[in-house]
Amino acid sequence: MSSALWLMLPYIAFTSFLLGHLWRYRTDQFGWTTRSSQIYESRLLRLGSPLFHFGMLGVIGGHVLGVLVPESWTNAIGVSEEAYHVVAVSAGSVAGLAVIAGISILIYRRIKFTAVRQATTTNDKVMYVLLAAALITGLLNTWGSNLLWGTYNYRETVSPWFRSLFSLHPQPDLMVGTPWTFQTHGLIVLALIAFWPYTRLVHMFSAPVGYLVRPYVVYRAKPIKSADKTRYARAWETPAIPRR
Repeated sequence: MSSALWLMLPYIAFTSFLLGHLWRYRTDQFGWTTRSSQIYESRLLRLGSPLFHFGMLGVIGGHVLGVLVPESWTNAIGVSEEAYHVVAVSAGSVAGLAVIAGISILIYRRIKFTAVRQATTTNDKVMYVLLAAALITGLLNTWGSNLLWGTYNYRETVSPWFRSLFSLHPQPDLMVGTPWTFQTHGLIVLALIAFWPYTRLVHMFSAPVGYLVRPYVVYRAKPIKSADKTRYARAWETPAIPRR
């Protein structure tokens, strides 16, 4: 792929991400939700949702360390490249497999149960496809570039390219010669970023921070008048069974 695409596509995706969230917040605040389907089915949801969400925390943390933190920083604190890749492969594999297991359960749940399937929109389907594709290609990069077909140090190409997008000197040429798996993963992630504001993924930015400072909700019992106590007591009494 030409370097021009690796220069234009990220900014198109970032623009859609920012403006899309602003538009969604201004026009669809009532739809700014997970659109939970727990009322239709909860057993599989209790299993798949924690696997997906906690696994995603590990995946995001690994990307922050591998993409946003320069290689020179980890070398400066004494973490060798070999040690970094051992941690990246082990921790990345655990987190990636947890997320794939979680999303597989959630997709199976949406296919199997009619009520959940009927509550699934077209945007949800596209979101699940992009998420699954991003996870599979990401795990392929983790295993492939370290175990299957030799070592590829993406921290010398992919990471500097991504960081350069936020500077005044982007370097799209760094992505031109990367393996096809990294290019495919990058394109899928950019598509997911561009499509993000138009899906239920917006709930990621809806942490209930206000709950920490809001006043307490006070519940007061309604006093029962003396004349009513006997009536309530009679209502809850076990009726006597007549003897024969």
